[in-house]
Amino acid sequence: MPITADISSAITSFAEVICGYPLFFLLIGGGLYLFVSSGMVSLRHLPDAVRELRKKGKQGAGEISSAQALASVVAATIGLGNIAGVAIALVMGGPGAIFWMWVSAIVGMATKFHEGTLTTMYKGHDDKGRPQGGTMHIIERGFGMKWKPLARFFAIAGMFGTLCIMNSNQLTEATMATFTTPEGIASSQFLSSAGSILGMENASVFKLLFGCAVATVVAVVVIGGIKRIANVATVMVPFMVAVYFVLVMYIIVSHITEVPTVISSIFSEAFNLRAGFGAFAGIAIIGARRAALVNDAGIGTATIMHGASANNQPVREGLFAMLGPSIDSGLVCTLTAMAILLCGDINAEGLKGLEVAMDAFRTGIPYGEYMLMFIVLCFGLSSMFSYSYYGTTCASYLFGSRAGNYYRWAFVLSLIVFAVVPLEAAVGLCDSFYALMAIPTMIAVLSLSGRVRKAAKEYFKENKQIKNI
Repeated sequence: MPITADISSAITSFAEVICGYPLFFLLIGGGLYLFVSSGMVSLRHLPDAVRELRKKGKQGAGEISSAQALASVVAATIGLGNIAGVAIALVMGGPGAIFWMWVSAIVGMATKFHEGTLTTMYKGHDDKGRPQGGTMHIIERGFGMKWKPLARFFAIAGMFGTLCIMNSNQLTEATMATFTTPEGIASSQFLSSAGSILGMENASVFKLLFGCAVATVVAVVVIGGIKRIANVATVMVPFMVAVYFVLVMYIIVSHITEVPTVISSIFSEAFNLRAGFGAFAGIAIIGARRAALVNDAGIGTATIMHGASANNQPVREGLFAMLGPSIDSGLVCTLTAMAILLCGDINAEGLKGLEVAMDAFRTGIPYGEYMLMFIVLCFGLSSMFSYSYYGTTCASYLFGSRAGNYYRWAFVLSLIVFAVVPLEAAVGLCDSFYALMAIPTMIAVLSLSGRVRKAAKEYFKENKQIKNI
């Protein structure tokens, strides 16, 4: 049943409250504290993190390697948020919102370093004895069993927050905008016949059918479990990032004379006080809020995937985890922003996401909307693969591994439902559950950050190739 206007409005209003100043200070403020207290780990040890990709570390209990965990996390975070989310940030906050996405990426790297370290340090097990990580295990094992209600709170929010609400919605929007027209949908006899049976409009029938197709593809991968997801992600991530880089570089080179103006606008609008401090704060919050959706730093999803790694060196896993935001929020989001600011229109009426990006690529590259659609399909599907594992792990923690198997099917079916909900409601739902996940995650990470610093000092001291922190 479609979400009504009143329900959509209520969801959006709740999201505006919980994802405003509270989320900004929790993620950016908390991340800034972790960045400073760790000795700027995300800047000082970024080269060391890259070097770790080429080294073999000690192996322990786990189902995938650290590199596969990183690829799976990046597969989740490099999703439609990197395209639709950036477009939404630009429409809502202007070019200055991108600067605050960069700030979020830097502090997010420090946050993810702590998340990756803690999830390995406090790795748990499911009811069948298989290694399992996540914020819930960090809380339970790091704080003690009396904190289990907080661990359960995270797992409940995680079950709903990882349903790929926005991804399914925006992937459907992209397909409609690229391959159909309102007139074509309205005149389709097949859609009209199906609509009369289902009691739905033609456009809703199209979204429903497309959602079924996406759900079928996702089911083939996710039912195979974490190992199949990791294997697919390891192949997809380098390929899709490389192709996207080439497309955006074409736009940048062909509009090279406009690049300095675009870069200047990002910095000047980020600190624009002409409209008052409230407007400045609003731009910063918009950028941070969209970045939270993109890189997941402080949300807790990365703790679940890195907790499945066979690496038994907590700090080394933290270095792997730290690379995620530098790729998604640092590289891919910047590429999207440049393409939209050079060729797109960010003054569109209403809340628009992927449509703005599609128009930019259509303008900047011959047949660019079809090329972007291919990238969008890869990004969207890769996110769905990894997010299914996040939700499954949360369900397994709450109700047992058998319930986790049922959750996989519920996840697949949810892709169909969220393909037809309004964009405002999809964004509001996704942001709200992310904020609820962030609360227990940041409480755990901030409270246990001292243990991370102690472990990091010992690790870097033992490894002569890395400077002492």
